[in-house]
Amino acid sequence: MSVPIDAPVQSPVIETDILIIGAGPSGLYGAYYAGFRGLRVTVMDVLPQCGGQISAMYPEKPVFDIAGFPSVRGRDLVDNLVAQAAPYDVQYLLGERAMDLAHDREGRPVVRSDTGTVVRAGAVVITGGVGTFTPRALPAGEDFLGRGQVYFVPDPAAHTDHDVVVVGGGDSAFDWAALLAPIARSVTLVHRNARFRAHAASVEKVRALGIEIITDSEVSALHGELGVEKVEVRHRVEKTVRLLPARTVVAALGFIADLGPLQAWGLELQARRIAVDTRMATNLPRVFAAGDITDYPGKVRLISVGFGEAATAVNNAATVIDPKAALFPGHSTEKEN
Repeated sequence: MSVPIDAPVQSPVIETDILIIGAGPSGLYGAYYAGFRGLRVTVMDVLPQCGGQISAMYPEKPVFDIAGFPSVRGRDLVDNLVAQAAPYDVQYLLGERAMDLAHDREGRPVVRSDTGTVVRAGAVVITGGVGTFTPRALPAGEDFLGRGQVYFVPDPAAHTDHDVVVVGGGDSAFDWAALLAPIARSVTLVHRNARFRAHAASVEKVRALGIEIITDSEVSALHGELGVEKVEVRHRVEKTVRLLPARTVVAALGFIADLGPLQAWGLELQARRIAVDTRMATNLPRVFAAGDITDYPGKVRLISVGFGEAATAVNNAATVIDPKAALFPGHSTEKEN
């Protein structure tokens, strides 16, 4: 929870103006905007790479709701956001989970990560998307995790010429099946029901590619010596069993999302989201939030909305850090290159 720190912090402290928690699109745009305002900015994320869900779940998928881009591949969007912030010497703390929040004697937020890193900031902006998301496990595949069984496909080329079995019936399952079909030796999709959660267009695309779809079935076992070699698929009604060749098994069974340690910070929550006002300020001093993790009346969860919220949060944080600072710093076109 947020409490004053009475004793000096023992670990080496990173001093920054704004700490952004979450390196998804909103966080990366917030990093650019903080740099644009002349603020020192540090970005912390539990994932080992920037991009949040885009990098983890659909880096090759086109995104259509970014203003000015009829279509942009997820990976390219993330790369462009990182490049946009690069001139401002953003400090990235990747693979680190924000654990504890406190305030020092001057009221500045102090955040500790699970690796022991301590960051003291003028303000914190939380842009954690859906929070911490944990893949739903494939019970039959736990022993093969990292040995052929995966939850994400960040690099499709790594599965070139593989026999691939995708397990699931949602958009991610169908997207990855379609993505891997041109480069894999074979792709088979297995789903426990005859109905799918995926968009109808995604289902038709997979069917048009000639990918075999096995329904009313579950993966009951994986077999192999050093890695996956065979997948045992059992029909839920007929109880018949098939053995499929496989070198890669993609478990696309969805995710369990929660706010993780942030739930103990004392933030006001609404339906497991962080409540904010029109300044994107939370109920905690010097703590703001933006993007999908926030909630307020009329909230619309789009990447494009998150960009605007991040700019709003940073501008308001800037006036808290320096009360003499202007809320609106001017347009970027007014700045000299």
